[in-house]
Amino acid sequence: MRAHDTLFMPDAQHTVVSQEKFDEMIQELEHLKTVRRTEIAKNLEYARSLGDLSENAEYQEARDLQAATEERIKKLEELVKYTTIVADGKKKNEVGFGSKVSIRKEGSLDLHDYVIVGSEEADMRMKKLSHVSPLGAALMGKKKGDVFTFATPNGKQTYTIEKVA
Repeated sequence: MRAHDTLFMPDAQHTVVSQEKFDEMIQELEHLKTVRRTEIAKNLEYARSLGDLSENAEYQEARDLQAATEERIKKLEELVKYTTIVADGKKKNEVGFGSKVSIRKEGSLDLHDYVIVGSEEADMRMKKLSHVSPLGAALMGKKKGDVFTFATPNGKQTYTIEKVA
């Protein structure tokens, strides 16, 4: 894990996240390894006590839950291993990781507000835009007042950056 004060372009193996998201991943991983594994082990033990395992739906359900939990643990361990923590290295009025950006589509009066985050944190419902998404990548390094165009499935779109914080 590395913290960077400037824009970091990860290779295909690295994930870029904020310190807050990294802490959430660590917390979830610890919960799964301790609390959740123990709960699943108890469920498996109980299901085994019910008898014939070949026709035991509770046992099969507990095994499926165990497999899903182990898969999530494996994924989180990989993410944590290859995660780069990027500090909000915001330059004044320049879009970067952690920036809050307001943009206006050409021909529209509506403002669209986003926060630029890593791909693991991206959530359009929360207006968190990945820095590697087409729009996020087009915004990186731009400044207030810049006009930019990027490709979408519906053709090229042009926007103006109204505010960077």
